[in-house]
Amino acid sequence: MSWRPARRCVRCTIVHTVGELLRQWRHRRGLSQLDLAIAADVSARHVSLVETGRSRPSADMILRLAGQLRVPLRERNRLLLAGGYAPRYAERPLGDDALAAVRDAVARILRAHEPYPAVVFDRRWNIVLTNRAVEPFFARVDPVLLRPPVNLVRLGLDPRGLGGLVVNRADVRAMFRTRLARQLAAAPDPELTALYEELFTPGSDDGPGLPIDAEVVMPMVVRLDGRELRLFSTITTFGTPADITVEELAIESYYPADAESAAYFTG
Repeated sequence: MSWRPARRCVRCTIVHTVGELLRQWRHRRGLSQLDLAIAADVSARHVSLVETGRSRPSADMILRLAGQLRVPLRERNRLLLAGGYAPRYAERPLGDDALAAVRDAVARILRAHEPYPAVVFDRRWNIVLTNRAVEPFFARVDPVLLRPPVNLVRLGLDPRGLGGLVVNRADVRAMFRTRLARQLAAAPDPELTALYEELFTPGSDDGPGLPIDAEVVMPMVVRLDGRELRLFSTITTFGTPADITVEELAIESYYPADAESAAYFTG
């Protein structure tokens, strides 16, 4: 079954109890009450009492259940608030002094990846940082699309943006659709849903992509300076973050998929 974003109701404000929210996350993860109880080392009866509101869980119990349900830190704060507790996880700007070590680590990763391109983006795919290898690509982009916040998905699909450089647009479009759908299925977000609906309306595909039967990973083929560059990417995130901003950062690093593409960057 393919995921489809739910319709949004801008007039509706629904307040859920902590038990209702936990039940929603349990269903989202496809777990029974017994599955969750075993994973969290509690009784299935206790999970049932919490979900139905007949037992008020402690803050630690909320976080224990949320951890087993892989609930993002932002949503764990929401669970705590619904349970009558203060949030546990801070959300600091990336420029905050407390995140100096994170900024340094990200900068080191970006520099170390040169001469190949790399970008850092947040949970809504807004670009936060890039390395210098991205500059030749952005030089071909309509300046209007580079006004902050610059959204990587919108930029990658717009013909005035990087989409105008991509040869296999159908493949790249399908890749972005899959990644956004997977992200929304794991943790719904109204703004991300709006982005999905904006960019992936029915009938908006670019036609069949290039044959990739022999590929180990799907390359993105970009035409730049009269040459076709074949690139694939990896995603890096921070392990065991305790800050919302840090958890929601992702670094996408692009690599040449063949010797000719590598020579463009190193020659």
